[in-house]
Amino acid sequence: MVKAFQISRDTPAYYLTCVTHNRLPIFQTDKVKEIVANALDEARNSSGISIFGYVIMPDHKHILTDNVREMKDVLRFVNGISAKRVIDYLKENGFESSLQKLRIQERENRHKHSVYEHHSNAIRITGEDAFMQKVNYIHLNPVRAGLVEHPNDYLYSSARQWHRRELENEPLRTDHLSIRWRAAA
Repeated sequence: MVKAFQISRDTPAYYLTCVTHNRLPIFQTDKVKEIVANALDEARNSSGISIFGYVIMPDHKHILTDNVREMKDVLRFVNGISAKRVIDYLKENGFESSLQKLRIQERENRHKHSVYEHHSNAIRITGEDAFMQKVNYIHLNPVRAGLVEHPNDYLYSSARQWHRRELENEPLRTDHLSIRWRAAA
């Protein structure tokens, strides 16, 4: 059960933008987006964070979360688990050309793969207005990119849940109903 969360200076939310390596459209297919959504759920469960809003675009993802952990730890969970799951999928299904594009060189000519750029954009949100601006930005991302006409039409987004039109099989359930809003003045 998710505990109530109230956005304030003392309890900020985090707005994360995680961009893929070289802006490659790694999350182009629904299968890979599903893997990322499942990985985010796994990260939430193993780290104890809440996920209030999200979108998974072809070359990046946005997440709104709480401050139960330090921002760097949240990034380690959400990027680490999803990167591992995506790379495992690519390896298991013989996507060698995709893996080649994600290869980076380490010491002694060893190679490893990188799904994300190493400097994710992370912002502390301390007010409800700023939080709602980020929610709207996240949900309009697929519309601005020309992927759909209405935010609710994009499967890998929390828009439907915020608009109370969720699907029976949502790819990633959010914790947005646990937000305790301040009373209107």
